[in-house]
Amino acid sequence: MIARPARGYRVLVSQRAQQQDHPTGAVILLVASVFLFVGLDVLYFLLGFRTTGAAGPYAGLVLRIVLDLAVLAVLRAPVLLTWLMIAGAAALQLSELVSPGLLVGSPATGGDPLMLGVTPIVINVVVQLHNRRSTWVLVGILTVLATRPWELSLYTASLGLLLTAFPALLGRYLVARRNLMTSLRERAERTDREQHLLAEQARAEERARLAAEMHDVVTHRVSLMVLQAGAIEVTATDPETRRAAEGLRDAGMQALDELRDLVGVFGGERTGESPSVGPPAPRVGLRELVDSSVAAGVDVRLACDGDDGAVPFPVLRTAHRVVQEALTNVHKHAPGGQVRVDVRYGAETVLVAVTNTAATADPALAPTGSGSGLRGLRERVAMIGGTLQAGPCPGGGFEVRARLPVGAAKEAT
Repeated sequence: MIARPARGYRVLVSQRAQQQDHPTGAVILLVASVFLFVGLDVLYFLLGFRTTGAAGPYAGLVLRIVLDLAVLAVLRAPVLLTWLMIAGAAALQLSELVSPGLLVGSPATGGDPLMLGVTPIVINVVVQLHNRRSTWVLVGILTVLATRPWELSLYTASLGLLLTAFPALLGRYLVARRNLMTSLRERAERTDREQHLLAEQARAEERARLAAEMHDVVTHRVSLMVLQAGAIEVTATDPETRRAAEGLRDAGMQALDELRDLVGVFGGERTGESPSVGPPAPRVGLRELVDSSVAAGVDVRLACDGDDGAVPFPVLRTAHRVVQEALTNVHKHAPGGQVRVDVRYGAETVLVAVTNTAATADPALAPTGSGSGLRGLRERVAMIGGTLQAGPCPGGGFEVRARLPVGAAKEAT
């Protein structure tokens, strides 16, 4: 009881859409065909095919031109135009029977089906727009009027079928072909979407597998290295050995933190935190990173605003990675340029901006870049809910900007 009205409503909406949305090429073809038949009717009149009845010599021409021009509205009211064609054909044939010469020009051609020239256009359009039983009844009436079975002849029947039945069948063929092409197009698009989803799923599964391998294998090995370095630091008697072991242990703990972040970037699912090994890793500092670039010959200036004491460690590490990747790109692509690093520590967000001028020396390391650094950095920033923007500056150079939320990292920890 509910599905039928809904289905009827969808059919009505579809029919209205068909009536109101028509290709421009079809409309142009319709207008050109109508004016072609108007020109043919005028030509027949000028050649001497004029009516001789009481209505005058222009009666047949006026009737045909009026009905020809009415066909311009067939896309809006196809059924009404079909009835007009039936009325026009009936008027021509009735006038020829009752009062010859009233509406049919003289001299009359033998075997003439006495149909309007635009009748095939109307039949073709109405069959395409309204594939219903009532439509085919109207087409059947026009076919009977065109073939004139009461005056049956091979020529009249053949020409009548050519003017009525053939356009109807052609219209149904065009509709079937159009529906088939639409179905094939939708199926191809659906197949493309499915293949894209399958590829995305395969990539996600591979990333998860890699994350699991990194978490289960690499993290375990690095943890053993940290433990061994800690043991060497405790048992060694040589101060230099102790310092080397301490540095190795600190580097190993930072590597563990980086690996845990990479597991999240790759989409690995962790049900719990990995066990910590040794004391917590030292907080990363941007000054050492900047000093390393300055020692390598890059003019870097660091400006920090705010207190980083209340900023969670994951946010500080991500900010460190943003600056590190930006400076690495400067080494590769903009040697000799000046770099400014601005970091603002806020209660809600941490803003990082690294801006460099254009290169003043030959960027010999530029071909070694693959572009994966910024992509991975963008994923790392997105992992903590931040945003990263990177692009060329209007006056030359390059700029990397990151906005890192503090609240999301606090909730995660």
